[in-house]
Amino acid sequence: PMGWRRESASAEPDERIGRRRRLLGNSMINLPLLRAGQPYTSLDTIEVSHVATDEPLVSVSQANRGLIARDLLSMDKNRKALQACSVAELLAICKKAAELFSNAELPLGDHTQTPDDYIAQVSATTGLPQSLARANIAKIHLVFDEMAAVLDGLTRGLDLAVLDTGQNTQDGRPLSYVSLARALGCILPSNSPGVHSLWLPAIPLKTPLVLKPGREEPWTPYRIAQALIAAGCPPQALSYYPTDHGGSSEILLRSGRSLLFGGGVTVEPWLQDPGVQIHGPGRSKIIIGPDKIDRWEDYLDLMVASIAANGGRSCINASGVWVPSRSQEIAEALGERLSQIHARPLDDPEAQLAAFANPIVPHNLSTIIDAQLGGAAQDMARAKSERVAQVGGCTFLNPTVVHVDSCEHPLANAEYLFPFASVVEVAQDELVERIGPTLVVTAITEEQKLIQQLLASPHVERLNLGPIPTNKLSWDQPHEGNLFDFLYQQRALQRMAG
Repeated sequence: PMGWRRESASAEPDERIGRRRRLLGNSMINLPLLRAGQPYTSLDTIEVSHVATDEPLVSVSQANRGLIARDLLSMDKNRKALQACSVAELLAICKKAAELFSNAELPLGDHTQTPDDYIAQVSATTGLPQSLARANIAKIHLVFDEMAAVLDGLTRGLDLAVLDTGQNTQDGRPLSYVSLARALGCILPSNSPGVHSLWLPAIPLKTPLVLKPGREEPWTPYRIAQALIAAGCPPQALSYYPTDHGGSSEILLRSGRSLLFGGGVTVEPWLQDPGVQIHGPGRSKIIIGPDKIDRWEDYLDLMVASIAANGGRSCINASGVWVPSRSQEIAEALGERLSQIHARPLDDPEAQLAAFANPIVPHNLSTIIDAQLGGAAQDMARAKSERVAQVGGCTFLNPTVVHVDSCEHPLANAEYLFPFASVVEVAQDELVERIGPTLVVTAITEEQKLIQQLLASPHVERLNLGPIPTNKLSWDQPHEGNLFDFLYQQRALQRMAG
């Protein structure tokens, strides 16, 4: 809970107050809703506090379920404002928004926000180090700036003028697409700003956005909306509703199409809803084939980067290394390398680990992991450092590498919000059927039988053939689901000759 109170081990009260004043300039930020682009301050608010000092940073207006339901009744009208723009115009807006998001001073409720303010604020409420918050700005900038290439990948080279006219021709045949959504609802997480790049293509695809931010990360979706508005996007296309579970359900039920980010319990009720695209645990994996396993040391840097990049907070971070042999050696080497990554203060430019907003959570996670260790599972990094660390008034989990003796072990397919990976030894002929649902697989092999099994597997969402880190994305390829196919359906169209 954000109201959790504690004293900082490394900062006296005067210093903590000074941090807050440097960040906010002595006054609380009041962050409003955006109702079709128009600011609206609610009587119902939630304060979000600094993860280290527990000083309130921002008062966030809350939208109740009834307000959201009423507003979404007008979404068809809001969509018309976006449809009045051509795809080419919206792509130009995206390119301009890239520069504004990265470099401009933009509205932030009753304040303004510079890029440095944004970095400090994201770090302060999510626990993400400032260095990683800055790196995530670059991810969002890239997708905005390269939006034409992103759409080309999503649509497989479709001439998007068809969205302007409703019909077109391709290879001499009539072509038409129909929208499946009045809006794209987005129930967003707090783990990392870069994830917000996944819903950016909705705007050039002429679909309004209804954004519900994560509790600890109200900053990024609001700043993206302000950058788009400043770049010339119709404000009616952008709604921003911090809300509770009931309000989130209203967005999922009424938008037509929605993206839902969350853990297993959050997404489970919506798994069978075709209008909701689930972005849950990734359980991404590195697989080393029998033809490459004797050269595993050549891929140690790749394994470390895949596990630890972005603080281990992304669904595309590897949480498993699956191999046919030599698993003990690999686990020991990974434990040695990852144990060199230590918790640091959030403003340390060398920081690589994210703090937890609720300090109880890392202790609970560590207890859960310890309860599953024993003869069948060994923590290969624990001997080097304690798993739970407290630095700069924040609580962290240091990296953990677990060697398990069976793919049936509960830690073999576990995923946690920090650099955690299990090293699993499994026979090649069982590997593909045993890995389970996996967002990204990096397969280091030239074994054609294994490659064909992976290509045929319905469990693998994204496949990297060769030594490509699991966290390296190609933005002209769908990351998790295809947003164009989710928002549009090809319509049968016939025209009478003459």
